[in-house]
Amino acid sequence: MHTEVKNYYGEVLQSTDDLKTSACCTAEAPPKYLRNALARVHDEVITRYYGCGLVLPEALEGALVLDLGCGAGRDVYTLAQLVGPDGLVVGVDMTPEQLAVARRHETWHAEQFGYPKSNVKFIDGNIEHLDETGLDDEKFDVIVSNCVINLATDKQAVLDQAWRLLKTGGELYFADIYTDRRVPVELTTDPVLYGECLSGALYWNDFLNLAKRAGFSDPRLVTDKSVSVDDPELAKKVGPIRFFSATYRLFKLPELEAGREDYGQSVCYRGTAPHHPDSLPFDKQQIFETGVITPVCGNTWQMLASSRLAGFFELSDGPLQHAGVFDDAEQGLSFDVETTTKQTGCC
Repeated sequence: MHTEVKNYYGEVLQSTDDLKTSACCTAEAPPKYLRNALARVHDEVITRYYGCGLVLPEALEGALVLDLGCGAGRDVYTLAQLVGPDGLVVGVDMTPEQLAVARRHETWHAEQFGYPKSNVKFIDGNIEHLDETGLDDEKFDVIVSNCVINLATDKQAVLDQAWRLLKTGGELYFADIYTDRRVPVELTTDPVLYGECLSGALYWNDFLNLAKRAGFSDPRLVTDKSVSVDDPELAKKVGPIRFFSATYRLFKLPELEAGREDYGQSVCYRGTAPHHPDSLPFDKQQIFETGVITPVCGNTWQMLASSRLAGFFELSDGPLQHAGVFDDAEQGLSFDVETTTKQTGCC
């Protein structure tokens, strides 16, 4: 299947116009500052983009970022503007044709951004075997991936390697395709269904279990939306299976608990994160409003206190005795809810 994927993205697909479904198409409208960053990415790189979400999290200035399955580099070059000249973005991909496009425009982008030198690097490699790329343990602040992990045949290996490469307090922030049921085995060998990011997609509950097995104890759903299969032949093959594009953030914090316990802790967003003066979105259930004291569960408090986000919050330990349990329902895909809901609570 690795050979089929390399052929599909290297030879079959020459631009987004060649796609047969909406799986590898980002429908989210980015905010203005991201639109401006995307406008400075080379046209050839843009035309070879096959992502399904926005993997451009907040507060990346000076960060070291790894993009798994970077393709032609659209996200790499956008992230390069967000990390700034003192940051670094490393892209890993196994498709030579895609990497050739990315590398061809490296100098052009550095000049476009006004940087004294390029702050990106592209590596040939399989995301299931990142241990063979020479990347050091606990090296990265953030790892992103955009509609690629579904193409991996060993998804547990990808998540395990992401845990290894992240610094403590770092996060895996990625968009991918999920299903409302397990995909029949006979469909997983169809090269078009697989290449279109459909038959390799995980049933979302299986993903949660794999993530927790890798060490990511409390995956947080950020966004989700339905994916249409408009091609009649492909629609007939997949039958009643429903597909969804979802973005998750997974923090590398070994001390996170299996449940979301209430210890009386609270946070107050200072309004100081770049481009977020009024509020800071965290996950699908939580947007932190500037100046509003918000009670949070112990896990959310740890995610904020121990990550790059800490400086943007006033963090109150509270009484630190067990005060109950927050709503502990698994954050499965809502299927029909496509907007983030503001709440004053957490989790």
